Amino acid sequence: MLTVEQIMASQKEGIETLMGLTSKAFEGVEKIVELNLTASKAALAESAEHAKAMLSVKDAQELMALQSGLLQPLAEKTAAYSRHLYDIASGSSAELGKTFEGQAADAQKKFMSLVDTAAKNAPAGSETAVAMMKSTVAAANTALESVQKAVKQATDAAEANFKAVAATAADAAKPVAKKR
Repeated sequence: MLTVEQIMASQKEGIETLMGLTSKAFEGVEKIVELNLTASKAALAESAEHAKAMLSVKDAQELMALQSGLLQPLAEKTAAYSRHLYDIASGSSAELGKTFEGQAADAQKKFMSLVDTAAKNAPAGSETAVAMMKSTVAAANTALESVQKAVKQATDAAEANFKAVAATAADAAKPVAKKR
């Protein structure tokens, strides 16, 4: 049977975990805000430079050269921004996932301890029910591990696809910029 102290310790642990997760989530938001501010400042400065350059253009050929010179760096900067944003999101997600996995493992240990304690204190003749309970818990743990592995594989595949698409987009912009 759970004591008041055990319940209070569990509640305290839950609150500490929630505060830690909230802190990690805010860290991710702060990084995204910082990235957006940096990107906005750079875009503003580049726009001003581009406007100055356009005002000094003397003919259409020079204008076309100026525009084509802008295309590739823009594509590369967009790809870099997307990669950085993805890195922030995946890093925050990984941290939250690690915390969740740690908490889930701890909860599984505590639950198994509770099942073992209940099994030791079970009345005679209830061995079959206890064995069935342990079997059910083991099956649930196996299913949870399978889901976690599937999510990890899907995440890894999505990350690989994102990197391939970003590289392809940056490579595709290079010939377009050179043609102009």
